[in-house]
Amino acid sequence: MTKLIDWFGHNPIAANLLMCILVVGGLLALPRTHQEEFPNIEVDAVRITVPYLGAAPTEVESGVCIRIEEAIQGTEGIDKISSSASEGVCTVTAELVEGVDKTKLSNDIKSKVDAIDSFPAETEQPVTAEVTFVATVLQVAMSGRADERTLKLLGQELRDDLVALPAVSQVELLFARPYEISIEVSEQTLRRHGLTLAAVGRAIEQSSLDIPGGSLKTAGGEILLRTRGQAYVGPEFEDIVVLTRADGTSVTLAEVATVVDGFEDSDLQARFDGKPALALRVSRVGEEDVLEIAQQVKEYLKVAQLALPEGIELTIWQDESQDLVDRLDALAKNARSGLLLVLLVLTLFLRFRLALWVAAGIPVALLGTVALFPLTGVSISTMSVMAFILVLGILVDDAIVVAERVYSYEQQGVGQLAAAMAGAKDVAVPVMFGVLTTMATFIPIVNIPGPFGGFFAPLGWTVMMALMFSLVESQLILPSHLAHRKAEAIAGAGGAVQDRWLSLQTKISDSLQNVASRYYQPAVERAIEWRYTTLAIGVVVLAIALSLFASGRMTFQFFPAVEGTHLYAALTMPEGTPVEATSRAAAQLEDAAEQLRSELDAGTAEGEPSMINHVFSSIGSFIPKGSIGGGGSAQSNLAEIGIELNMGPDYEGQPASEMANRWRELTGGIPDAVELSFTSQAFGAGSAIEFELYGKSFDELRNAATELRLALQGYNGVMDVSDSFRAGKQEVQLALLPEARYLGLTLEDLGRQVRQAFYGYEAQRIQRGKDDIRVMVRFPENERRSLGDLESMRIRTADGAEVPFSSVAEASLARGYTTIRRVDGQRVVTVAADVNRTITPPETVINAVIANELSEILARHPGVSYSLAGESEERSRSMGSLGATALLALLVIYALLAIPLQSYLQPLIIMSVIPFGAVGAILGHLILGMSLVFFSLLGIVALSGVVVNSSLVLVDYINRQRHTGQNLAWVVSHAGAVRFRPIVLTSITTFVGLTPMMLDKSISTGMFVPMAVSLGFGVLMGTVVTLFLVPCLVMILEDWLVFTGRHPAAGDSPEEEPESAEQLA
Repeated sequence: MTKLIDWFGHNPIAANLLMCILVVGGLLALPRTHQEEFPNIEVDAVRITVPYLGAAPTEVESGVCIRIEEAIQGTEGIDKISSSASEGVCTVTAELVEGVDKTKLSNDIKSKVDAIDSFPAETEQPVTAEVTFVATVLQVAMSGRADERTLKLLGQELRDDLVALPAVSQVELLFARPYEISIEVSEQTLRRHGLTLAAVGRAIEQSSLDIPGGSLKTAGGEILLRTRGQAYVGPEFEDIVVLTRADGTSVTLAEVATVVDGFEDSDLQARFDGKPALALRVSRVGEEDVLEIAQQVKEYLKVAQLALPEGIELTIWQDESQDLVDRLDALAKNARSGLLLVLLVLTLFLRFRLALWVAAGIPVALLGTVALFPLTGVSISTMSVMAFILVLGILVDDAIVVAERVYSYEQQGVGQLAAAMAGAKDVAVPVMFGVLTTMATFIPIVNIPGPFGGFFAPLGWTVMMALMFSLVESQLILPSHLAHRKAEAIAGAGGAVQDRWLSLQTKISDSLQNVASRYYQPAVERAIEWRYTTLAIGVVVLAIALSLFASGRMTFQFFPAVEGTHLYAALTMPEGTPVEATSRAAAQLEDAAEQLRSELDAGTAEGEPSMINHVFSSIGSFIPKGSIGGGGSAQSNLAEIGIELNMGPDYEGQPASEMANRWRELTGGIPDAVELSFTSQAFGAGSAIEFELYGKSFDELRNAATELRLALQGYNGVMDVSDSFRAGKQEVQLALLPEARYLGLTLEDLGRQVRQAFYGYEAQRIQRGKDDIRVMVRFPENERRSLGDLESMRIRTADGAEVPFSSVAEASLARGYTTIRRVDGQRVVTVAADVNRTITPPETVINAVIANELSEILARHPGVSYSLAGESEERSRSMGSLGATALLALLVIYALLAIPLQSYLQPLIIMSVIPFGAVGAILGHLILGMSLVFFSLLGIVALSGVVVNSSLVLVDYINRQRHTGQNLAWVVSHAGAVRFRPIVLTSITTFVGLTPMMLDKSISTGMFVPMAVSLGFGVLMGTVVTLFLVPCLVMILEDWLVFTGRHPAAGDSPEEEPESAEQLA
């Protein structure tokens, strides 16, 4: 390394070219690096979906889900199998072992599912696909006083135009019911013409079709033959002949049926600011650029608005690209402020040109890192920009140590070139190993398992790359620049302003040295003299920090929900609730939203915009949020109201969570509501409290879930408690009477005919444009409304005879389930709740429930077991991995310290600073009134490598001085004074670089503040410990070595200076 330093120092052109390569490489890579709000989250799972239209959840479970579970169970690489049987569809998700070949395993699972030949005949083809995370860019609401068909046609045109934009590849139309052609034939008409629904359906199948007929090879050329007769719209179906009599007369479909060319019979509607609406969701795929997509879509929407009919409006409802811009702008502002503060500190304590060259290392290292982004697959995202802020002050640490050492040589009268070479070589080993120890502490962050791993990994890789380039800059480029820089300005050689600046700079720089000699030196001598007392004080400080957690004054929360700019109220009514009743409940939520608007706007001056921009209402499904949600069949018992708040990027007013709580209060109770939850979170790690109860008996699970729900409701701060057990719709269960068998009827005949009458006989699926449309034959709507319609229908026997339903079948009333969830073959019921974290953290509630109520509940229900899910599951997985990899990082740090020090014991002295750094992080959270969260722990982990650097520099200097033969006590007491300026400067630059971030109150960056607090305050505490406790520990180690006879006894008074001493072991 010393030869490289020497070579670059004597070849300034090489150093400048190396710097230019890093800078130009970064600038060229910037436009080629895609931007995204958060890194893509990879989900190791395969999902199998099998529609079983019209089937109840129990039928779906037994007929489809269990068969799929049995088929794929035992497949190598599958970690967990979970399934969901709901009305009309089975979804099975296979979670994979981390690191397996996802594509190969997906193909294996698909082969096994496709080989199942025992599915019910009414099921559709299974769809097996890898679970992918599609990131939403923005959602556009199209609203206006128009009918459903007009809105959908306009929405489809807009969707097709958006997909045609160069940057856009995926647009989805939401809240629009699928088209359906319903051919409705009454029971009386069937009897009059001697028809059945199946016969009508078969007539359609045989008449509405296109058949290729091959070709004729004539002398004039080849001519294709085609039979064309496919009907596509309602009037074309009306002309189909369904019955031809012996006398030559025929009956068309129009004569026996009503053809309704409309929408699927489902309850789905949306309102935007009180007007009928639908939405378009624009998503990005792979590495498409969010900002480019958003820009093209917004430009097109301005043009499209002009072409739309009057009264139809296009409004951007959710804009995640703007969230990205706001967050990156806020982070960039903090980065600029931090950089200026670092530069200011350096210029105050070092000579101006010296400080300028030290600070120049920051952009060089950052641009060098950006140059590697396209190669490493890292994007410009919130996480990578946050990494730059974290590392801002750390990047100059090694440069400060080098520059300060060079400056010391220059003050002794050594020439610039010789001083630069000697200074850089002096500290090359501790600087290099110090950077490596800092890089090692980010190993745990890049090894977090699960979805969170993909979220945090770019932060770790970005910091490690930046540190690597800072080492290159400080060792190869900086010494050359310091050696060949222009001479510093001299007082009296310039103007009055320059003289005053130089005078101020000299005073501040000298004051730091005065502090070291006048105050620090005597203090550290006293600390060394009373070294065991000093150690005891340190132990007491650690004990006090631990007691903060034991007493509950300091709490740890894993991943509090990150607040956004939208409020949501999700409502679930009892299964089977008429859509009219759900609409009335949704109107109550909308009225409360308007009351909230009035309260929030009470203090707003006239002409200022409202605090609420828009209100979006959905009935029949929930509102897709961000990159999740959407899809699924419409259910009449679901509704959700969303409120878009007028919060700019610099908004620091009332938190969104308080507005959500106030909305909850204004809404009051909703009669018969099964679940009603209010949230303001943009994203989180799952439900704050979530228990999964396992068992075979649904009755036992239901009772246990009810007891657990009641127990949770008794805790202060717990709200929106619910469980996933839902009583399903009321069922009419059919059974065949014994006398029916004499007529040749089977249960299959009965079930099929009832299904055809009330669900429908699927005659065809036609492709009309881009829409896949089902053609269904069934009873008219007015004959599908009561139990009397079931009893009045006729059942056809094999010979064509008609018998009353009641003479061959009996009906009994029952109630099924809404959704049946299974995990690894066992039925599961989930109990979830939210928590007001200002009152109590979720961890406290969970631990109390497990210790008290849960054990009693499980004792009363012996077949039931439990596990934690949601945020708790992610916490245990992430914390377990973080703990294990943190130990590995500590071992790596120990090895990296032991190698340059050539000692087994000295690294332990240096690493003793780490727990005190953690104490500093905790104190920082206390001072700023914050709770410890997962981001805080990441800051503490990252801190471990930073705080040891100053101690390494100090101990390395002590060892070097002992080689000169001076007494250890004198060397130790004076080493801190000699290294005082670089140690203090590196700490101050790290702290001030993070200060803008720590003081930022904007919602865009709130989630990252705890990480900055941990690192900033931890470094300050680590510095104090380095300056006082580390010298004491060095002397205590010497005492031990003398006591054990490994070192000869020597005077330990600072005044004594024996001629020689062995190097510290």
